[in-house]
Amino acid sequence: MSRDQIAQSVFRFVDRHISPNLEQWEQQGRLPRELYQLAGDAGLLGLGYPEQFGGTPASVDETLALTRELMRTGSGGLVAGLMSHSIALPPLVAGGSEELKRELIPPILRGERIAALAVTEPGGGSDVAAITTRAELCSDHYVVTGAKTFITSGCQADLFTLAVRTGGEGAGGVSLLMVDADTPGLSRSSPLQKMGWHASDTAEIYLDHIKVPANRLVGEEGQGFALLMANFVRERLNLAVMANTTSELALEKAAAYASIRNTFGSPLIDKAVIRHKLAEMATRLEASICLTEKAARKLESGDNCAMESAMAKNMATDSCDFITHQGVQILGGLGYMREAGMERLARDGRLLSIGGGTREIMNEIIAKCLLEQ
Repeated sequence: MSRDQIAQSVFRFVDRHISPNLEQWEQQGRLPRELYQLAGDAGLLGLGYPEQFGGTPASVDETLALTRELMRTGSGGLVAGLMSHSIALPPLVAGGSEELKRELIPPILRGERIAALAVTEPGGGSDVAAITTRAELCSDHYVVTGAKTFITSGCQADLFTLAVRTGGEGAGGVSLLMVDADTPGLSRSSPLQKMGWHASDTAEIYLDHIKVPANRLVGEEGQGFALLMANFVRERLNLAVMANTTSELALEKAAAYASIRNTFGSPLIDKAVIRHKLAEMATRLEASICLTEKAARKLESGDNCAMESAMAKNMATDSCDFITHQGVQILGGLGYMREAGMERLARDGRLLSIGGGTREIMNEIIAKCLLEQ
């Protein structure tokens, strides 16, 4: 399936199943489970996954096209919630046993189960190597105690890819377990109230001496950190695409409004200050798209692109913050109203420089890569 075919398929899916209901889901703070099943039936959830597990192999460019077209809805929460498996499953695909993959992946790609990644803890954020949730091996199972927070799809998820500490301090002590949400001792908070991404549910989860079968370990003990870091590279590119698409939508809305809004006897677009704002917005967006595409090409080639994905994420999210801010400013009072859609772009876009590793962590990665060259 080509990039254009993917775009057309997603457009039809959005037009039929998402657009008529999106405002309701934004108000409810979650997506209906039926949407996952519809997306699974349409093949959207399986794009980029191995055929033997019910997926459809796809290039990096094609999977990013899926993200872009879903983001054209203007709802970051819709993309984050519906595609939460896109950050939960890749570590399993890369490091899990064949038996575990055959058991867990197909129902998620069919939309029958919802998967979420559980890494962040209440006492820490981007420092994955410092997680404290503990897993002790006892005969044929692990006993896990700890808590996770800011878990996208945390309220509805049936399966968690859970980062735990099985060894000593630092990255080498981190492992991954696949944990069923109905495991005795696992509980979750009420939905967390967020600034944006309202269509996705977010929760804390609590792990009170839960028992997880030892065969639910992904790979070997101590491999979790490396699997997560590889996962983050692709996640950051997806976040960059989300930011770029948010910027595109904001620029489109701002330019359209400036063309029809009359002030002081003439359209806004006749004012040089407005034209210059639009020019700066468009220039930053184009530069960001080019950097994101460069990083995507490098990932497709199989090269290490940790630095480029971090650069792309920072450039895209910085541009998004600027462009959505200017978009609200151009629309004035209307830009602050939910009915215009610009307000949602601004608040949903704000999370993108935090999720998947903060802007500051991205700069640490960039600097480290530069010094190692």
